[in-house]
Amino acid sequence: MKAAYFTETGPPEVIQYGDLPDPTPGPTEVLVKVAAVAVNPIDTYIRAGTVALAVDFPYIPGCDLAGTVEACGAKAGRFKTGMRVWGSNQSLFGRRGTFAEYAAVDEKWLYPTPDAMTDREAAAGALVGITAHLGLFLHARLQRGEVVFVNGGTGGVGSSVVQIAKAGGARVLATVGGEEKQRQCEQLGADCVLDYRAGDLDDHIRRFAQPNGGIDIWFETLREPTFERTIGLMKKRGRLVLMAGREARPPFPVGPFYVNDLRLVGFAMFNASPDEQRESAEAINSLARQGGWKPQIGRVFKLAEAAAAHRLQEDNTLRGAGTLKGKIVLEP
Repeated sequence: MKAAYFTETGPPEVIQYGDLPDPTPGPTEVLVKVAAVAVNPIDTYIRAGTVALAVDFPYIPGCDLAGTVEACGAKAGRFKTGMRVWGSNQSLFGRRGTFAEYAAVDEKWLYPTPDAMTDREAAAGALVGITAHLGLFLHARLQRGEVVFVNGGTGGVGSSVVQIAKAGGARVLATVGGEEKQRQCEQLGADCVLDYRAGDLDDHIRRFAQPNGGIDIWFETLREPTFERTIGLMKKRGRLVLMAGREARPPFPVGPFYVNDLRLVGFAMFNASPDEQRESAEAINSLARQGGWKPQIGRVFKLAEAAAAHRLQEDNTLRGAGTLKGKIVLEP
């Protein structure tokens, strides 16, 4: 099979494209003919060696995939040949990556793809959708009528938070950069969309959240959180959710935090159990069937262009290029 892989960690240029042996599914695995995969920041961290998970080479990156079942292992009973499936949480902890024409994936990490979702959408929304749902419901315990704030309302995780929180009955406030992204975010269902570059941004946030007494859930997608500012905008017993910023070491105002009964939770979707991730995936599938799930796709590359796709992801994740409004998808 053709695959994108690397034999040493380093810059995007270490990614090669060529032939590797076809995978053989184990007893509980499903062989998927890959139709689409997505690029995530974690893929670039592993390739760069920042996250030391690439130890066996050649290493195929990629967490997300969507495609069609080609074969099932002897003990895999959830899917049949010909079914469309999607999944995430691959290329981690010894699991093989997805940037290839075929992938052998344990059935516990796969979900049926609804007719309402294309393979591109299924791959683009996999990791970010599960992340958003886990953060909102498993960790922040979202309740109907609460106010949810998210930075980057048209980004991968941000746009997922907007849609899933809105479907959960929240009033959603998001920030974006520019009028085009503002319109895009409003179409996703956000109740209020603000330009993060505005000098009076926090005044607008306060006005929106004031009838509620402040923000109930602050879903932080930025790599450098500003707790001094954020905590002052929260409602008593509000929850701050962190899912990015491995190297961040920001100051933390302990007093205003504890006297307002606030809670701070950090999580990585990779730590969630198969059952927890499946619950999120089933909620996403249900939302898709109702027409309320539209993963944002920023660019589509061929799998052979994986190095260029990684470079674009890094430019936006690490260097703030602002040239991407949605997920990067690759197709064989």
